[in-house]
Amino acid sequence: MKDGTIKHATILGVFCLGFGLVLAVTDRLTVDAIKERAMEDRLNSLAQVIPAGIHDNNPVTDAIDMKNEQGEEVTIYRAMKAGQVTGVAYEVHGTGYGGPVRLMLGLDAEGHILGVRVTAHKETPGLGDKIEEKKSGWILKFTGLFLGNPPADKWKVKKDGGQFDQFAGATITPRGVVAAVRGGLEFFAANKTKMMGAK
Repeated sequence: MKDGTIKHATILGVFCLGFGLVLAVTDRLTVDAIKERAMEDRLNSLAQVIPAGIHDNNPVTDAIDMKNEQGEEVTIYRAMKAGQVTGVAYEVHGTGYGGPVRLMLGLDAEGHILGVRVTAHKETPGLGDKIEEKKSGWILKFTGLFLGNPPADKWKVKKDGGQFDQFAGATITPRGVVAAVRGGLEFFAANKTKMMGAK
């Protein structure tokens, strides 16, 4: 009985060790591919909110990190042309019906919105997912706006007295996105000098 237990424990130990080695080797072989894919995804998101014509650099490699008012780390992707910062992009977070909504916000040097795109959400298909560009043009209506245009009291959905449309049956999601974009503009206004300055 005792010999059988030792035998089984040894087999189990060898199996676990072998499986662990396979996982370690697989991780080692795929880590570069995963990093490369993450870089491609990030560049794709940035290309949608920072026009190619305003920079001659790679905003990912010229990024800086800052802390927001909540003390969270925010990566600022900086578009540069001839060594001058011409725009920035960074993620902002809102709360939708299905939970957190992550957005990439692109701004020019004056704080005008170049573009906003959803990077992650769990909103209801057919309702809240209309924040995605491929589902509707709603998210494109932020382009060209800035803090002060519209006035502060209009940075809300129409149901709350603002200028932004809500979706039938899904007011919470656009409300969260509008608040996140406005918060992103306020973050830029408070940190413009650091964002636009030298690295």
